Order: sequence, then structure tokens, then C-alpha cells
Amino acid sequence: MGSRMTWPEIRTSDAYRGLWVALDNCTYDAKTAQPLEGSVVDSDEDLVELCTRIKSGEKHHCAILFCDDEPPPSRVMGSAQRG
Repeated sequence: MGSRMTWPEIRTSDAYRGLWVALDNCTYDAKTAQPLEGSVVDSDEDLVELCTRIKSGEKHHCAILFCDDEPPPSRVMGSAQRG
């Protein structure tokens, strides 16, 4: 692991689909706080197993995201609409 990839590349990769993915050295979109890219450190279908490995390893400040092929939910900023 350790390859730097964009989040859209990771999300559409068969290698990571359905897995929790740990990313290091992430860059984030300033408006949405969604990851743009990062270095893949590790991945696992079991979140607890992945977190245990990350905690016991050298990389302690990883972003951990679930990799599916669904688009992330859009965020609505501003005041709520009233009905």
C-alpha cells in the first residue's frame, strides 16, 4: 500500500470497494471537507481490525473512510427551509 490516489479513484477501484480505507497525508476540499486525495495506508472490511492495526503502527493520524461507489451525501449550507 502507500500509493497516492484521488478519492474518486479509490472509490471506484475494485481493490477497495466495500472496505474501510485508511488514508494518510490527505488533502481536503475546503468547502465540503471531503477528501480529495491521500496515500492509502491500509484497508479492511472490519473497521475494528483496521483501527487496531493503525493504532499499533506508525501511522496514527489517518482518515478512515468507507469505500463504496455511492456519491457522498450533499451538504446544504445556510438556513433550513421551512414548510
